[in-house]
Formats: sequence, structure tokens, C-alpha cells
Amino acid sequence: MEHRHGEYKVHGGKMVVADFNIVDDRLADVSLSGDFFLEPDSALADINAALTGLPVDASAKEITAAVESSLASDVSMLGFSPSAVSVAVRRALARATAWSDHQWEVIRPQALSTEVNVALDEVLTEEVGAGRRNPALRIWEWREPAVVIGSFQSLRNEVDPEGARRHGVKIVRRISGGGAMFMEGGNCITYSLYLPQTLVDGLSFVDSYPFLDTWVMASLEEMGIKAWYQPLNDIATDAGKIGGAAQKRLGSGGMVHHVTMSYDIDADKMVEVLRIGQEKLSDKGTTSAKKRVDPLRRQTGMSREQIIDTMINTFTARYGAAESTVTSDEMARATERVGTKFGTEEWLARVP
Repeated sequence: MEHRHGEYKVHGGKMVVADFNIVDDRLADVSLSGDFFLEPDSALADINAALTGLPVDASAKEITAAVESSLASDVSMLGFSPSAVSVAVRRALARATAWSDHQWEVIRPQALSTEVNVALDEVLTEEVGAGRRNPALRIWEWREPAVVIGSFQSLRNEVDPEGARRHGVKIVRRISGGGAMFMEGGNCITYSLYLPQTLVDGLSFVDSYPFLDTWVMASLEEMGIKAWYQPLNDIATDAGKIGGAAQKRLGSGGMVHHVTMSYDIDADKMVEVLRIGQEKLSDKGTTSAKKRVDPLRRQTGMSREQIIDTMINTFTARYGAAESTVTSDEMARATERVGTKFGTEEWLARVP
């Protein structure tokens, strides 16, 4: 008989703890605990009973479904959810991981072309998924003004080619979904997290976004900004939107989560390059594209470098991250991939 213990702190919620034994490859003597709220009290015993007997190789969806099936219509779960229980159980089984289970690294900014930056996202995600690189935070740097469109966006619907030519804007397509990013060197802060999918095991896509950016919210708060996630993937404050996130999960088991935040965006240039339709603007509750992006410079009074340093310091302090660099082999592979994929017209116009 083997005892297991797993913990999961719900983002914006409560702690969920799962204790159980393993007997004949099944969960036994399950005991769920935590600082959550659950009514009526008897529901706790029902959840424990539903988990007892599950095979150790049960998927996150199967564990969540078992918990859901045990809940009567009058049960109220406050501060946690069936999926949160699943994460705690999976962590106890070592099938889901926590931040502290990994040795994190930080890759500081290095000026690269935008095409190489998006290619590195794919290469480094593959490396983490294959276990050849530790999970890492990488801060982007680039020189040319650029538009980076989402994997599934239509090129002609998102970008005004005449505006892009007039302002010398490079157009690149990334591997993740989401919307177009207008990025000028020195006027945005972009970072990528490369991580194993075990870190978000059991979390929905919606929940994984704020979970992976908890450290960013803490860093922004340290700079005097109270920010929150506006579902699905916008980071906002009372003064307006400051950034957006996107993700891509690869079959190798790795995933990339990246965010672009505006520091001092030229809104006039942005609306001449991007085709920002009225439908999209009305969905955000505003009639002007300029009002959708509120620069960090005005909200913090800090230089871009100071903001980046604060973010890196917060991440390092939270997760014990060590300094790292992109290896020569990784850079060579990214450069090669620009020639075969990210720098080709076939990839750029794959959704015309």
C-alpha cells in the first residue's frame, strides 16, 4: 500500500488537497480537504466515495467526470471545482505538476528578427516537450516594426498591405491562435513561457491563461497596476487593455504561452496597418481602436527596461529561476526554420 498526497491552489480560489492510498493500482481511502466551502457537508463524503476505486491511470477528464457525477443538484462548491479536485489528484499521482516541480530558467532579451522570434517559440517548445531543455521564460527583443498574426487568421482580413508597406512593417504568422499583434521595437513587451503540459493538466484552456500569468499580475501590482484577465486572453486594467495572450500545445507534450503588452504603441500607425473592424471593437465595448490599448509607460512612469527587470525579478523570486541562453544549436534550428516555414509565403498566406 502506497500513500499519495497532492495539493492545488485554485487561481483566485482556495486550496484543494487530496490524500489517498494506492491498492492494486486503484485509489483507496480517499480523503479530500482544503480551505474551500462546500454545502451540504455530506457532499464531501460523496466526492471521496466517487474517487475511491478509480484506476491510477484515470485521465483528468475521467476524474472530473467522477466528481461531477457524485454531486447532487443542491451542492454548492465555492472556491474550487471538480476540475480542481482532478488537478490535486493528478498531482498526487505525479501525472500533473506544480511550478515547484521544475527548474525554471530565464532567457533575457536578445535582438532578433521577428521571424526568428516566432521560430524560436516552436523550437524551444519542442525542446521542453522532449525533456532536452528546462521550462523557461524568454523575453523577446526585435528591431523592425512588425505585425504577428495568429495561426488561423486570414492575412487579407487582418492586415492592410498598403499601410504595412508605407510604414515598413514586417508581417509574420506565429504557431498559436489568437489575434494580430502590432509590435514596434522598444514599444512592446513580449514574453514566451515554454513549459510541459503537465503544469496545466486538468485545467481548462480558459483557466490556464490566468494560471500561467499569476506571476505577471503580481509583478504589475508591484508596479502599481491592478490588472486582471478579461476572458479569454486579454489583460486589462481600469484604464483599458494592456495586452493579450496566446497558447499552442504540441504533440511532444510541450506548450508555449506568450503575451504581448503595449508599452508605448503608436495607435495611429496601428490602425493604418491592422484592419480592426467595427465588429471587433464593439465586442470590446469601445468605438475607437486607440482606446483599446493603454500603454504601460503612462500607467507606471517606468522605462521599458525597468518594467522588464521587475518582471524577471518577480518570476525569478517566485520560481527560483536561473539565467539561461538560447544555445547555438537552437538558434541554428530556428534560423533554418525561418527558411523552410516562418519566412515563406506559403506559411504566411496559409489562411489567405
